Amino acid sequence: MARKNSVLNTRNIIRDRDPADRFFHALVLFLSILCFIVILYPLWFVVIASISNSDMVNRGEVVFLPRDIRFYGFEQIFKDSRILIGYRNTLLYVVGGTILNMIVTMPAAYALSRPDFRPRNKIMLYFVFTMYFSGGLVPTYMQINQLGLINTPWILLVMVLINTYNLIIARTFIQNTIPNDLYESASLDGCSHFRFFWSIVLPLSKAIISVEILYYAVFHWNDYFNALIYTSNNDIQPLQMVLRRILLQNEAFANGNGGVQGGYAQSSADQVKYAVIIVSTVPILCVYPFVQKYFEKGVMIGAVKG
Repeated sequence: MARKNSVLNTRNIIRDRDPADRFFHALVLFLSILCFIVILYPLWFVVIASISNSDMVNRGEVVFLPRDIRFYGFEQIFKDSRILIGYRNTLLYVVGGTILNMIVTMPAAYALSRPDFRPRNKIMLYFVFTMYFSGGLVPTYMQINQLGLINTPWILLVMVLINTYNLIIARTFIQNTIPNDLYESASLDGCSHFRFFWSIVLPLSKAIISVEILYYAVFHWNDYFNALIYTSNNDIQPLQMVLRRILLQNEAFANGNGGVQGGYAQSSADQVKYAVIIVSTVPILCVYPFVQKYFEKGVMIGAVKG
């Protein structure tokens, strides 16, 4: 009964709005739908173009639905035996790299959030400094080479062991969510910093941990530049490098042919491009639903001070 009355009251409020309010809400609704279409349609077009006749795509005949469905682009990708190696390597880098990132980020965030840790502001300043300045590509490459990490899987795991932005979010989350009084109460019972961090901080930080895992996993999945610069061994390169080689091979084939055959090859290369986008983005999108319930809470609490 109460729910029915609430619905009736809501309808009466909507009905009693003056024309200016109705126009404003209609305008907001229209702009929201327009933004949704503008954002969603390019993604949908990539999907339908990847399975449509590439000649029809080039002529503009594919607009909302696929035409003359064919899977040439996906066939070119998955018939290459290197694709499985690329997926395997990428999964290892995503899982291993994310675990290492969290092992470093969360303890560092906890230490920098403690008010009794006196040098925390100076150390945080060093971290922030790296967000704006770096040693440069050539000096970094020389340093990595001296460490013997060139052409090793470790370079893709430890190259970005901690991200300053993620560290700031985690530190702010701990400061705002876990009061210092809680540690003082636990310390009276003999709880050490390590025990407090392991038994209290981590269980209460599931939201921000989920967000951090997603951020780091997406970074490792899309890590293309480090693999391009520091690796040349095909056996350790991630999926992004394998897809790049397949794409370049198809473009080279298209550019090396003339006449009608060259036009067909170019159309096929375009279809491979769309398929590459799908293959490289869909797997990581499948992870998002599992952390969706933590995502908004973790980002909002960790990013807002006070």
